[in-house]
Amino acid sequence: MPETPAQLAAEGIVDRLRAAGYQAYFAGGCVRDMLLGHDPADFDVATSARPDTVLAMFPRTFPVGARFGVVLVCDTPPGPEHDGREIVTEVATFRSDTAYSDGRRPDSVRFSDSAQEDVIRRDFTINGMLLDPQVLRENGNLSAAVLDYVGGRTDLNGRLIRAIGDPGTRFAEDKLRMLRAVRFAARFDFDIESETEAAIRRFAPDIRQVSCERIRDELTRMLTEGRARRAFELLDHTGLLREVLPEIDRMHGVQQPPEYHPEGDVFAHTMMLLEQLPAGAAPTLAWGALLHDVGKPATFQPGPGRIRFNGHVEVGVRIAEDITRRLRFSNDETAQIVSLVENHMRFGDVEKMKPSTLKRFFRLHDFAEHLALHRIDVLSSHGDLSLYEFAKSRFEATPEHEVRPTPLITGRDLIDAGYQPGPQFKEFLALAEDAQLEGRIHTREEALDLVKAHTSTPPPGYRVELPK
Repeated sequence: MPETPAQLAAEGIVDRLRAAGYQAYFAGGCVRDMLLGHDPADFDVATSARPDTVLAMFPRTFPVGARFGVVLVCDTPPGPEHDGREIVTEVATFRSDTAYSDGRRPDSVRFSDSAQEDVIRRDFTINGMLLDPQVLRENGNLSAAVLDYVGGRTDLNGRLIRAIGDPGTRFAEDKLRMLRAVRFAARFDFDIESETEAAIRRFAPDIRQVSCERIRDELTRMLTEGRARRAFELLDHTGLLREVLPEIDRMHGVQQPPEYHPEGDVFAHTMMLLEQLPAGAAPTLAWGALLHDVGKPATFQPGPGRIRFNGHVEVGVRIAEDITRRLRFSNDETAQIVSLVENHMRFGDVEKMKPSTLKRFFRLHDFAEHLALHRIDVLSSHGDLSLYEFAKSRFEATPEHEVRPTPLITGRDLIDAGYQPGPQFKEFLALAEDAQLEGRIHTREEALDLVKAHTSTPPPGYRVELPK
């Protein structure tokens, strides 16, 4: 596996720390990923050097967590192949932790000279391994370069997520670790070790003590790392789903018309959508897929006749707004997620839409996400993609200037034509825009004539010549 700029930067930090007489190793997820044959996204370094020493040794550093022994070191690896990009490496001092009163961070830490003492306070065995880059450079043997005090390699080979030490203690220290256990199990298609899983079930209600932002970010990672269905089924299995997203938990057992949804209830349908989200899916699309039918449990009507969900879109919009507000999404993210929920049923009418209505539909922000959601919605139910293909072909064939043309008239044009400003202006401008989008008018004069023909009291002396 060729060395990446991030790996080269981390190696340079390790070499410099060792030259100064300190212990230093690669640590955590990068070691796990290398053993799995994956390219780590970033590299972390663990060292016996104290934070003030690290800050003094490197020219560009940031003490983002110096109280806990964490310093960011910025470096630019040499060579034109790296394009002068700055690499940021997290360097953490070996430590042991005291109590975690807030369920997130230790109240205080004690710095240590022992690498073994440092790793036994980490979360999971597969994340608790160290690697000596010097040994790896000298003999190329990845296995020989690994230091494993917690049985991480055994669990990696056994495809298990296991807490280091007592699972209850690890989860009491940082409740978010319960969600991380689920995410790692889904991401790598591993199982959660039985005692670790039992502790998650026992402590699941405590996840509500974690900040909404941290929960949101962890759930977003689950939705976008490529195994979203597995992640949410594990959330459900461990009892975490009802704690973090009770609105999704309520989808269980909500039956749907079999002629439209042969796949089963609303929960089964939603899980099928999540299964089709690829790694790297846009977070807004992923959350739109998760929430698109969130209004169905509240609007379920079993009969007579077939099952109905009258008003489920409107109810779903309100619930989606509540969820995105609770999880503190940005305004732009909220707007897009809610728009996906609000508009996902409109594809049923695309073949009947007037050209002006269809073009306005295409104006939705990032319409490609709406298309993508409709596609996986259909594939997770009846499978008929004809409406998707129709909308996709029309969208791709319609130039942007036809979707959003420069208006032929404005309010100023209406005033200049003698109309008095008022609420009717909105109606007049919409009338002209519809005709323009449908190709019935092409000039300012034609737009004004159309407005004149539509009004019962046109401006005095205004002569009308309607387009033929």
